[in-house]
Amino acid sequence: MRNNRKNFQKTVFAAMFLALAYVLPFFTGQIQKIGSMLCPMHIPVLLCGFILGPRFGGAVGFIAPLLRSLALGMPPLFPSAVCMALELAVYGVVSGALYRFLLRNRIRIYAALLSAMLAGRMVWGVAMWICMGIQGASFTLSMFFAKAFSEAIPGIVVQIVLIPVLVYAFERYIGRE
Repeated sequence: MRNNRKNFQKTVFAAMFLALAYVLPFFTGQIQKIGSMLCPMHIPVLLCGFILGPRFGGAVGFIAPLLRSLALGMPPLFPSAVCMALELAVYGVVSGALYRFLLRNRIRIYAALLSAMLAGRMVWGVAMWICMGIQGASFTLSMFFAKAFSEAIPGIVVQIVLIPVLVYAFERYIGRE
């Protein structure tokens, strides 16, 4: 009975994180020049991984960009949403898995966060390289660094500052499993 209740609670929270990933781009899109650079879908996915674990984090990460693409046409399904789905799934899985398995100390959240961000971006880069190759286009290393890092600096900073604060607040006020 307790497991059913716990799974139901996790599913409700996962739906909330998915809804946040769906609506946050509407708000950040209103900010001229840096709205898309804030990577708004990444935040709920990372939070989901940290709070609910790798299984839910990976699922929410995979579904979020595909859902937005199919419902709104943004991001475009191929290659953007497909590659983003793989990237965000890795964010959710890696953040959730490392956060659970690293030694409990203050830096583990940063180790898990930075590892998830790097792993996700690497998966995105490989996926883009493959998808662009399928389309007969190229995806160079300089394109990868520009899109994954240079253009994403505002989002990276927001994630590094905001995610640990929100995870600690959630654990303190809502509780930890």
